[in-house]
Amino acid sequence: MGPLNSRRLIWIKTFRLGETVASMNRVGDCSRDEEAVMSGKIDDLIPSAKELRQQAAIKEAEKADEHLRLMAAADAEKRALIEKLSRPSGLSEQEKIELASSVIQRAVRNGLNEVQVYRFPNSLCIDRGRAINQQEPGWEKTLTGIPLEIFQLWSDYLKPRGYRIRYQIVDFSGGVPGDISIVIVWGD
Repeated sequence: MGPLNSRRLIWIKTFRLGETVASMNRVGDCSRDEEAVMSGKIDDLIPSAKELRQQAAIKEAEKADEHLRLMAAADAEKRALIEKLSRPSGLSEQEKIELASSVIQRAVRNGLNEVQVYRFPNSLCIDRGRAINQQEPGWEKTLTGIPLEIFQLWSDYLKPRGYRIRYQIVDFSGGVPGDISIVIVWGD
């Protein structure tokens, strides 16, 4: 018997118990002792509203604790990722060139004239992306970690071959610069 049928059986049993109690009260066959027993069963079956409010408050507190725990874990994960991204990648120049070539060739095969090669949080810029957003001269000096490595790879190997690079804010959460994308362009 599946879960649905067992629920129906519980409902049927509960419904029949209610019918029996109602019919016994109508007929008057129920003694005071039986009423006390039935009353005890009802108290076991139906908790008071105060008990339900307490249970609901406990469940709500457990949900809030779980939410806070998940938020703390997500924050810790984000901090660890930003820390990792702010350090050099550890790839050799040859590995970086091969990776760039692979990404560019895949984009060309898909008929694209540009490709987003990276997206990073503005906290990897020493000014949180302000110079990039304003396209100020020298904005590249605000880069750190992997975004700086990508800029240097472009400057050393791709720029001499006619590629352009574009760093732009792609997210304005709360009206302030958020994530920044890096796009390599070879088309007009």
